[in-house]
Amino acid sequence: MRENFLWGGAIAAHQAEGEWQTDGKGISVADVLTSGNHKKKREITKGIIAGKNYPNHFGIDFYNTYQEDLKLFEEMGFNGFRTSIAWTRIFPNGDEAVPNEAGLQFYDDLFDSLIEKGMAPIITLSHFEMPYHLVEAYGGWRSKKVIDCFVRFAEVVFEHYKSKVKYWMTFNEINNMFNPEDEFFSFVTGGLQYQADENKQQVMYQASMNQLIASAKVVEIGKKICSDFEIGCMLAFIPVYPFSSHPEDVLLAQQEMRSRYFYLDVHVHGEVPNYTKRLWEREKIVIDLSEEELQTLKNGTVDYISISYYMSNTVSSRVLQDQASSYKSSANVVDNPYLTASDWGWQNDPTGLRYALNELYYRYRKPIMIVENGLGAFDDVSNKEAIVDDYRIAYLKNHIKAMKQAMDEDGVDVLGYTSWGPIDIVSAGTGEMKKRYGFIYVDQDDFGQGTKQRYKKKSFEWYKSVIQTNAETLI
Repeated sequence: MRENFLWGGAIAAHQAEGEWQTDGKGISVADVLTSGNHKKKREITKGIIAGKNYPNHFGIDFYNTYQEDLKLFEEMGFNGFRTSIAWTRIFPNGDEAVPNEAGLQFYDDLFDSLIEKGMAPIITLSHFEMPYHLVEAYGGWRSKKVIDCFVRFAEVVFEHYKSKVKYWMTFNEINNMFNPEDEFFSFVTGGLQYQADENKQQVMYQASMNQLIASAKVVEIGKKICSDFEIGCMLAFIPVYPFSSHPEDVLLAQQEMRSRYFYLDVHVHGEVPNYTKRLWEREKIVIDLSEEELQTLKNGTVDYISISYYMSNTVSSRVLQDQASSYKSSANVVDNPYLTASDWGWQNDPTGLRYALNELYYRYRKPIMIVENGLGAFDDVSNKEAIVDDYRIAYLKNHIKAMKQAMDEDGVDVLGYTSWGPIDIVSAGTGEMKKRYGFIYVDQDDFGQGTKQRYKKKSFEWYKSVIQTNAETLI
């Protein structure tokens, strides 16, 4: 394990901060998402509609409580903390020429507090919170105009925080845009809302390439601003297994992994992979991609790979009706009979993390940072002073063990581990508070009601011990 290994936790601005219109903040894509649950999708409204419940408007009030919350993280021993800069706090509409000073000041104060408490800020530039104005005015990332807006935003924050932030990520879970039929992730990842008569695959690939070009541009710019910057990419990494040893299942699993590897191949190698070029030819997809942009991709490759890891998927080339999975990321996904699942249908697979780390490291030879890993669960809070979450401890213990095995036995270079999320926050996918991940309980319901008081769960002291002993307590 690295001597300077980063232990900590991760949140996103839109899920925690609240104060959605304070100090000049603009409306983001997260601000037009209503509440939902694992059976009811969050609604994407056209602007803000009175009477709807928008959980991201209040978050957990981190904008006002971060000093209190950071003290709790410091008590656990964090030496790293991942969050995002809300783009709309810096450029409320996204296309202004001049940044919002109040927004810059908030993150100055937050980062100063992190550094004072011994935590390195690990910062995502775009985490499901692009300005809503860019969706309405330009159609989101389908437009190259948004590249320029993002580059301006990144350049401003790189320059402003160059003495405070070393670790950066460009786009959170960039590959979540890959499935055009997933309206939610198409919208929050790319600001995309498809028309019935358009070629959705073409739009998706064009938007993806525009984001990848933007990422490469800001990597180049960032390195010129500060040579010490470490700038990485970030993917939702769900390894895909074949359901059986049938060759068709094995081949299908390999092909399904391209939805992950496409983005990494461009981020790391700086070029569009041949399997994607062949697909474009077969499907008659024409992408607006200049020679200058192709060179930009080569010039702006990333320093490290960061991932979220929650589960694995299993696919079958012969899907049967009774094999349909409770978590459908594609039509071929089936439940893995060897794994259990959470209340939200996410299959629990610690070994899959070790497998994923090996696959990524030996394919790309880049350091890896695990910036999201955790268990969303219902917590029994009948006694808020003694919340026993042994299920969360068991999940995290097994995953951290798998990470250590990948490092110690397999030789994988892992930079750090930041659990998702160390304090209960609004769920991105469902908008719920009842889907809780934290070591710290927040007394708040799905409608923002409650005392907002913070309580330590049993997992709080457990994770503190893990960090203090550099995970030796797991053995």
